[in-house]
Amino acid sequence: MIRVASYCEVHRTNIIEPSVEIRFYVSSLSEIAKEFSKRIRGYWGVENKMHYVRDVTQGEEASRIRTKPLVQIWAIARNFARNIYRDYGFDNMAQTQRLAGLGLKLIKELLGMK
Repeated sequence: MIRVASYCEVHRTNIIEPSVEIRFYVSSLSEIAKEFSKRIRGYWGVENKMHYVRDVTQGEEASRIRTKPLVQIWAIARNFARNIYRDYGFDNMAQTQRLAGLGLKLIKELLGMK
């Protein structure tokens, strides 16, 4: 059993709110605390990066789609687009999405169409 205390500051208009969250992890690995820390930070780094792109860049949380099959279909489409952009070598998802929105040329290139 691994206990991790996370300290962060939430910045709001003229107010800084300190926050502490306690998380527990169960593992059969026998490593020192520093190694577990690297693994946990690596996991959350990937998780936060993915959710930031989905929520902020692709506007997933702002979406007004609520019908069951459409929610899953749009999530698959967003993931598909993000994976194509990354496979093609783009790092900045917001910039890539803007470029793709300018016309069909980039989208056709990404999909290997003539």
